[in-house]
Amino acid sequence: MNAITYKLKNSGGWIGVGTAIGAAVFSATNESTWIAIGVVFGAALSWKKPKNKNKQATP
Repeated sequence: MNAITYKLKNSGGWIGVGTAIGAAVFSATNESTWIAIGVVFGAALSWKKPKNKNKQATP
């Protein structure tokens, strides 16, 4: 069986999700800090370590 997974492939998608969550919490608490926390959270989710397939040893 082939499992199909759906992922957000661009970082803007996760930043948008984090901003939306931050905006929702902001509307409940009326503290604007939550929007910035949402952006940071989305950026952290979208961050990936670059894959380096051609690793070369340095002399």
